[in-house]
Amino acid sequence: MPILSVLIFLPLIASLVVAFSPDQFKAYFKWFTLGVTAIELAICIYLYQNFNYDVADYQFLEQLDWITIPLGNLGIGSIDYLLGVDGISMPMVLLTGIVMFIGAISSFQIEQKERGYFSLYLLLTGSVIGCFMALDMFLFYLFFEFMLLPMYFLIGIWGGPRKEYASIKFFLYTLFGSIFILIVMIALYLSVVDPVETAVRIGLINDVSEITPQIITEVQNLLKDLKIPSEQIVHTFDLRFMPDAGNFLPDSWLNILSGTQIFNFSARALAFILLMIGFGIKLPAVPVHTWLPDAHVEAPTPVSVVLAGILLKIGGYGFLRIAYPIFPEVATEYAFVIVAFGVLSIIYGAFNALAMNDLKKMIAYSSVSHMGFVLLGIGSLTSEGINGAVYQMFSHGVLSAMLFLLVGVLYDRTHDRRIDSYQGLANKMPLYTAMTAIAFFASLGLPAFSGFIGEVFTLMGGFNSPLIPRWLTAIAAFGLVLGAGYFLWTLQRIFFGKYWVRQFEGALEDLNFREKSMLYPLAILALVFGIFPHLIFDLTNATISELLKLF
Repeated sequence: MPILSVLIFLPLIASLVVAFSPDQFKAYFKWFTLGVTAIELAICIYLYQNFNYDVADYQFLEQLDWITIPLGNLGIGSIDYLLGVDGISMPMVLLTGIVMFIGAISSFQIEQKERGYFSLYLLLTGSVIGCFMALDMFLFYLFFEFMLLPMYFLIGIWGGPRKEYASIKFFLYTLFGSIFILIVMIALYLSVVDPVETAVRIGLINDVSEITPQIITEVQNLLKDLKIPSEQIVHTFDLRFMPDAGNFLPDSWLNILSGTQIFNFSARALAFILLMIGFGIKLPAVPVHTWLPDAHVEAPTPVSVVLAGILLKIGGYGFLRIAYPIFPEVATEYAFVIVAFGVLSIIYGAFNALAMNDLKKMIAYSSVSHMGFVLLGIGSLTSEGINGAVYQMFSHGVLSAMLFLLVGVLYDRTHDRRIDSYQGLANKMPLYTAMTAIAFFASLGLPAFSGFIGEVFTLMGGFNSPLIPRWLTAIAAFGLVLGAGYFLWTLQRIFFGKYWVRQFEGALEDLNFREKSMLYPLAILALVFGIFPHLIFDLTNATISELLKLF
């Protein structure tokens, strides 16, 4: 059974079902969406349980020939429908299943244009999960671009007063980054050869099933000696072949030996910088982060949950899946720059969070700060750092979803997000206070919660890295103090003291059943993964050890 394809096409088909269903089924759209995301979560859990921890390579592979185009003297163009998961993508796939299911429960509050909302939500689900499983760069880019459309409309139609501004800003920023990624993707396509298909074309083997490492080496040697006619060379977007320098055409710009200079940068360095900007916007890293607070403030609660919980992780994932394996020598050279941007994001985001009076903006800037730890871990190029970065992405996905749900609970009751509009809520909403305290303490890195593990391991990676000075990591550690500052200060102002709420006469109700069904599981996950970090590290260890061999 093509289980990865089911994960992608089930929500895509369900999206069409919702879009074209008769109006009399309108009341069932939310339940149908919940059912689809529940099935998605069940499949993700099945993949997690059946994942082989000891295998560094891709698992559950699915491959079909998709597009083959003769390019004359340029060779043959090949694009495959290629899916798989490894230790880096498996935690992200599991996170997507969790967050999209929780977001579907949160979406029960949507009461306007339900058909359009739930159709777009399902479309977004299929696009995002496809991003984490695509192993053909063309397919990855397709999913990467495709998810912009539903997110643009989800913010622009169901958002707040400045929803049009926020949705356009989100779209333009991400599209700007996508263009840089597209340029590098085309350059890689013209540079990289598929040694398996090329071996078939030149008659070394009759079928791809006959391939051996020796045959691949023979093709690479023939390629290096210019003994393969150009019209028989098969170009590929396959991400599995791009890390091997032997699969690059000898005269291509991106060949590691070419020495091609563009604007005083080597072609490979420039390609890496373009990828760094493209994925840095998605992460987002300072200074290309300004779309995030606006998008979060204007987006409805479920969309903020998905945006913070999953979409930001595609930036960090892109670094680990594409930029670092393909350009390892450039990643090593630019380690200080990447970590510097990570540390800048940590400190700048934390100071902005301290200054915010809007609760949603405060959490949005805290996301900028926490995702800076991901850049720190990745840039360290150490086992503990990169393992910590993947763990931090998973942990932040769970905790940021919980934080935005908590803001939504308060906003649904009072339509006010200002921190100074509340005081003494612990007296009236004890369950809500307890959930907020758990989310805040977990996010600021209290031991026994998942936030602690991710941040500590990225800092360990930074301190142990020979590529970056320790003072830079020490500055990043100061971000933990600032994080404790803005979370504890917010907790003190909103929940303690004499009860008072600005412009609200009625009694504030505590958590209802729907809200408990969203918040309790996320709180349990934050605790379970904090106490048993091996649940994620077992997935990532083998793959990241193999990745580090490229450096």
